[in-house]
Amino acid sequence: MPVTPHIEHHFTSSETVRDVVIGMADGLTVPFALAAGLSGAAVATHVVVTAGLAEISAGAIAMGLGGYLAARSDAEHYSSERARELMETKTVPTVESQEITDIFKAYGIAPKDSEPVVAALRLDRKAWVDFMMRFELGLEAPDPKRAVTSALTIGGAYIAGGLIPLLPYMLLGTLAVALKVSALATLLALLVFGFVKARFTGSNPVRSALQTLLVGGLAASAAFLIARVIT
Repeated sequence: MPVTPHIEHHFTSSETVRDVVIGMADGLTVPFALAAGLSGAAVATHVVVTAGLAEISAGAIAMGLGGYLAARSDAEHYSSERARELMETKTVPTVESQEITDIFKAYGIAPKDSEPVVAALRLDRKAWVDFMMRFELGLEAPDPKRAVTSALTIGGAYIAGGLIPLLPYMLLGTLAVALKVSALATLLALLVFGFVKARFTGSNPVRSALQTLLVGGLAASAAFLIARVIT
């Protein structure tokens, strides 16, 4: 009887999704609040568009730079911890070996059963350090391109999100109408964004869509009220 091969499907792009969420969420709410606040001040349409584009540009750069620095910090932290583990396997190998035994013990494996694995790891220092990095410290080796990729992803998502609430002001001549369309477009985008995000992460699409709509809507409303007060 033929056996159907077991194929596992795991989502492995959580960092990319996180970057898109960060960029898109801010891109949808901040430019909307700025444009809406300026609309309440009854400024000219071209002023709203100009200010909105300037904010999107500055926001994308700032958010992208933040993502880049965060990823670089993670990489530097990993490098420093790896250097520390490498030194400890050389200077205090007995202590490090006991830590391996303790890790296995936490999974219910008796010391006598883990002894062969400990001995095998001690023969390969790279594998030993890799094991300690992952199972003792919970750190994975970062992608060397992660910092640049994160910056571009967050910045691009911010631009894409920011253009949605700003487009009605570019296409419609009346501020009052543009404001209503912008608010509707922003809420709809939050709803769709939450749904699509759930499809990638495997969570409940409807719940994710409503949650994103609620959180994003509250954030946009709060930012809008602050903008109205300031303007």
